Amino acid sequence: MSTINYSEKIPNNVNLGEDRTLQRALEGWQPNFINWWDDVGPDGSTNYDVYLRTAVSVDPQGWAQFGHVKMRDYRWGIFLNPGDANREIHFGDHKGEKAWQDVPGEHRANLRRIIVTQGDTEPASVEQQRHLGLTAPSMYDLRNLFQINVEEGRHLWAMVYLLHKHFGRDGREEAEALLQRTSGDENNPRILGAFNERTPDWLAFFMFTYFTDRDGKFQLSALAESAFDPLARTTKFMLTEEAHHMFVGESGVSRVLARTAQVMNELKTDDAQKVRAAGAIDLGTIQRYLNFHYSVTIDLFGADQSSNAAIFYSSGLKGRYEEGKRTDDHVLKGQTYKVLEVKDGQLVEKDVPMLNALNEVLRDDFIKDSVAGVGRWNKVLEKAGIPTRLVVPHKAFNRQIGALAGIKMSPEGRVVNEVEWAAKKNEWLPSTEDFAFVASLMGRVVEPGKFAGWISPPVMGINRQPVDFEYVRFG
Repeated sequence: MSTINYSEKIPNNVNLGEDRTLQRALEGWQPNFINWWDDVGPDGSTNYDVYLRTAVSVDPQGWAQFGHVKMRDYRWGIFLNPGDANREIHFGDHKGEKAWQDVPGEHRANLRRIIVTQGDTEPASVEQQRHLGLTAPSMYDLRNLFQINVEEGRHLWAMVYLLHKHFGRDGREEAEALLQRTSGDENNPRILGAFNERTPDWLAFFMFTYFTDRDGKFQLSALAESAFDPLARTTKFMLTEEAHHMFVGESGVSRVLARTAQVMNELKTDDAQKVRAAGAIDLGTIQRYLNFHYSVTIDLFGADQSSNAAIFYSSGLKGRYEEGKRTDDHVLKGQTYKVLEVKDGQLVEKDVPMLNALNEVLRDDFIKDSVAGVGRWNKVLEKAGIPTRLVVPHKAFNRQIGALAGIKMSPEGRVVNEVEWAAKKNEWLPSTEDFAFVASLMGRVVEPGKFAGWISPPVMGINRQPVDFEYVRFG
């Protein structure tokens, strides 16, 4: 007898109620998912009723239904965007052929690897943010954290669905392994480095959701072009939810900056210690956090030259960001792209085959998008009359992957020696003192309409609710 009421517990548009094979696979996986959520999901939140957005269908009325829900009872649905029976592959060697509804045998291993890597990031971020609810700066922010947590859980379900539906026993084993790896675990860490970093405080959380969730936007967009139609349709729907995650990051940093600027103007000073003493986060610390999260995130795009990237594109498994809007031949053979290397102590550009540089192409698309958002942050400072501006560091700064890995570089892109790096590292990246100071501000504020002293209130609430709405009801 089934242990899951499929029609109510798991909203879906994948015909789950009629698919006995998939039901059995999920029946085996679902209890372990709940155990994982209980063990490493949001700490201490079991009895909270949270004002959450739940997707119950993909149409405009169904993808965002709001109401108070216990997170453990959240309905993690499985959705694919509506399909086109005549959809054609629009890039790579199979361009013009019909998109695949099943996994081609020759691409099985690479597709599984792509889906597992994407799936691994989803529970990782929940684990990284596990303790943040204990130090939320407001009930509004606590609700946003929990919304992101449950939606990352739903994105895990989306990838697990693909593994169970299309990859048989191998897929089931990979789905189990997604619940066994743990962020930062020395023996069994998450696959990608950024998802093993700590997210120790709310400034780090806002930077993570601005930069690292933006990496998710670009990776999902590239997968939404895939010739494997179920993957393309799944990731397109995930992108609708990812936008809110980036909003939390962008608006969160904006509110931190607004409060800092307010304190600087009240005290008529830009002295970091005086700003800190007043309970706000000084701009130098915010810039160092930006430098760290930006540089760690652009490593997620992989090596600047990659034969795997070429194979994934030519095979039709993973396209470029907005592939359909580009005006080239969508095959890319014979074309080149510029990547960086260090030669005679200087950064120089060199031309490499475009197909091998597709990680760099996606990284550069991400950088343009990120820089635009930092410009919006600077508008907050400009409006407050503060002359300081935030800047993204050079893309060669603090890199751990690819040809630039281990090269000591200033944020401006100047190659430096070990002595200068050691001397200035704490000017460029968050220091132990910075982390300790930000941690000292992380007291929990959860009365409706109240906010911690280091962050300004938002302009408006969620789903047209007032800012002082009771977003979380504590049990």
